[in-house]
Amino acid sequence: MTALYFIINIASLSIPFLYSFEKKMRFIQYWKSVFLAITIVAVPFLIWDVWFTNIGVWGFNSTYLLGSTIANLPFEEVLFFFCIPYASIFTHYALLYFFPKLALPQKLTKLITIGLLISALVIVYFNYDKWYTLVNFSFFALLLVYALVSNDTILKSFYITFLVVLIPFFIVNGLLTGSFIEDQVVWYNNAENLRIRLGTVPVEDAFYAFSMLYGATVLIEKFKPIFNKK
Repeated sequence: MTALYFIINIASLSIPFLYSFEKKMRFIQYWKSVFLAITIVAVPFLIWDVWFTNIGVWGFNSTYLLGSTIANLPFEEVLFFFCIPYASIFTHYALLYFFPKLALPQKLTKLITIGLLISALVIVYFNYDKWYTLVNFSFFALLLVYALVSNDTILKSFYITFLVVLIPFFIVNGLLTGSFIEDQVVWYNNAENLRIRLGTVPVEDAFYAFSMLYGATVLIEKFKPIFNKK
């Protein structure tokens, strides 16, 4: 099915986008902040994506693609960096809307952050020869350092909502990496990752998703006061 990757993108976006107009939550009121944040975060991730595609860290199966490319990336792959973050970030804010007290204590949040940071640095130290592992966990560690230095409070709730977001994220990434379909839409060179798969999804993808979504959420919170002045 040549439209499969495109359909996965649109299907992932459709329901969150339609519910963005829901009268009580009115998530659409933040569209400027959300769109700008997603776009800014997409830039380094797309550069990273082009680089890794060119050196064979991962690649794409033309069987599931429409055929158009941008900078050597399938059009659907570029679309991924807008559709999936929007759907995931909508889920984050929807959970906070319906459960406004959803948050970990600050001390526990800091301990989790420090634990994750140490784990990321250890993984990088022992796997510096694997491109996906090295770049992915280095980026993840830098964001955690930012969170600690800036005394960021977003992680108090983000750690919880991210666990929920991981459910649809792994369904989508599972499809892309060969779950439930005959072949893979996106293939990974196992020489460049830890070779640990959650189903068909490389474990690095979970931390990749965290960095992409947390980075966008930090920017959204900074842009909100600018674009939503009363």
